[in-house]
Amino acid sequence: MAENSTSRLPTRNGHVLLNVVFVSGHMSYDIQSIAEYIMPSFPACASDLGFLFGTRHGVPEFCQAAYGLWQKGMFNHLLVSGGRTGTSLLAEAEIIAERLVRLGMPESVLILETAATNTGENVRFGRAKVAEMMDLDTVRSIVVIGKICSTRRYLMTLQKHWPGLSLSVCPVNYFNVPDERWYEHEEFRSRVLNEFAKIPRYLAEGFLEEIGGCPPYPHLAVD
Repeated sequence: MAENSTSRLPTRNGHVLLNVVFVSGHMSYDIQSIAEYIMPSFPACASDLGFLFGTRHGVPEFCQAAYGLWQKGMFNHLLVSGGRTGTSLLAEAEIIAERLVRLGMPESVLILETAATNTGENVRFGRAKVAEMMDLDTVRSIVVIGKICSTRRYLMTLQKHWPGLSLSVCPVNYFNVPDERWYEHEEFRSRVLNEFAKIPRYLAEGFLEEIGGCPPYPHLAVD
């Protein structure tokens, strides 16, 4: 698929005028369809396990979201998965865990996985780490905490590598614009469109498995 051409979004006073995002010179998709596919709604539910996907971006917002869920009794144990990135001496999971403890979450709640470098490893390595700490048969439901723009990929990765779970999501939007205005924020828009472009490839390569209960990949509209 061609690279995203976000410069083709016509605007006035900072607001998009058309309801399509042009992905290439002859292909377009409805903005709402993209949002519904990439950022499906699976409202957070009380679960056997919380699963926070590691990040370098929006760490304060991620931690506040996870801490808030724990305070509400949405999980008793939280898996935080993420290895070292860039020049950091600490793994993403360790950085996040330190902040969660400062917020007031007991260390006994946390299960840290510090080697993963991609989403597939987050799930595979994280599942193995959970198995060291508790009986996997007792984990029947997971509430996911992660970037809103990666919601679909998190769910599809779990479906591939840890199937049979009841899943819900606490999506973290750290872009300082409402979810429905994702296309007006440069980084938010770029991340959503990148997810939209790569998911079909990841599916074809066997990294993901499609999930039910939400819209399928939008049909192509040809100009």
